Amino acid sequence: MGRRRKNRTHLKGASQRDTAASGVPKSFIIKHGQVGSSITQLVRDMRKVMEPNTASRLKERNRNKLKDYITMGPALQVTHLLAFRLTPIAPSLRIVRLSDGPTLTFRVERYSLMKDIFTTSRRAKSMGMEYLTPPLLVLASFPQPGPNTPPHLPLVMKSFQSLFPPLSPHTISLSSARRVVLVSYNEERGTVDFRHYMIRVKAYGVSKRVRRVLEGAASSTKGVLDLGNEKDVADFLLRKRGEPGPDGYESASSAESEAGDHNTVDLASDYVGRNNKKGQKRAVRLDEVGPRLELRLVKITEGIPGKEGNVIYHEFVKKSKKDIAEQKAAIAAKEKLRRERREEQERNVLLKKQKGKAADDVETDEPSDEDPGGVGEDEGQDESDWDDEEEITDGEEEEEEGLSSEEEGSDEEAPPPKKARFSNKR
Repeated sequence: MGRRRKNRTHLKGASQRDTAASGVPKSFIIKHGQVGSSITQLVRDMRKVMEPNTASRLKERNRNKLKDYITMGPALQVTHLLAFRLTPIAPSLRIVRLSDGPTLTFRVERYSLMKDIFTTSRRAKSMGMEYLTPPLLVLASFPQPGPNTPPHLPLVMKSFQSLFPPLSPHTISLSSARRVVLVSYNEERGTVDFRHYMIRVKAYGVSKRVRRVLEGAASSTKGVLDLGNEKDVADFLLRKRGEPGPDGYESASSAESEAGDHNTVDLASDYVGRNNKKGQKRAVRLDEVGPRLELRLVKITEGIPGKEGNVIYHEFVKKSKKDIAEQKAAIAAKEKLRRERREEQERNVLLKKQKGKAADDVETDEPSDEDPGGVGEDEGQDESDWDDEEEITDGEEEEEEGLSSEEEGSDEEAPPPKKARFSNKR
């Protein structure tokens, strides 16, 4: 049997390129500065919410600065940076749109971690497969744009919308809708509430016990439904456990499903779970899994940290028109100075390159002192170039006498030539 060839190794890289080309937002979620264990866990929970389009295994070091993430983010196709920081008043969250801004600064009034939600809720379950697809974003209670609407609220809505992939009802797969992120505006408190839910689909029109019989055990570890303690199946289906009725059975009205008609849907296609086929009527429920945040908008600025521009909105500082004009003039002067310094630096770099190139040209034009690979000037001249009347120095005469004596000595020491022998024919 021949060896199996690998032919799917390129799909992962191709899918990543398709994801990057389609404009799906990607994010870094980090902690900035010295924070406690609770904020560290909150950062992990927020990474869980933003999966799979976030760096869930990003390792932070104490020497890493906020500037490092801002510089490396665009090179890695990261579009947003969420930075948690602990201030003397309360924790804060900054949402930075890379690489041009704006930057939104929130104060975290209250928050709850995932483990806090799990301990207080009986139905909050997470199997892990829900995080393979991005969540659906729901914006609630935000006022419609109008003349009386605060100008900063539409920008807050667009900022949260840009954190998640756009939703297309015509192309989305129903089985990929597993989670919901709810961002609602509380007009009384002036805060933004952040919630995270799991979508649960259950059978409609039957009680919980009938649903357990039809669908089997919810967990594979429990095995088959155990009815060994019941004399009849009706004891399990109709009777309340520990509270028998007058005739020993539960009333028919209490056997109906808890779900009402307002949260039931007809499945447009097959969904995750048992017997969730296309066209069947199912009840939809949202189970909160956390984290839970209550955010108060403090400031909106143009640009990114380190290159801040004009302050678009501030919760606690109100400026007059004169102060705003002075601030804009100062920002324009600072930007002009930065631009002039950049142009001067580019000119200096270009001038240095030109000087280096000119120096290289001069070195190539000058003859080299040592020419090991070539022929010397004396060796390259012909014998005809010598002057016949040129006198020879004593050193040269001694060299010629030495050479002649060596030649005579060699002639005397040479052995006499051998005589040739001839054979006489008889």
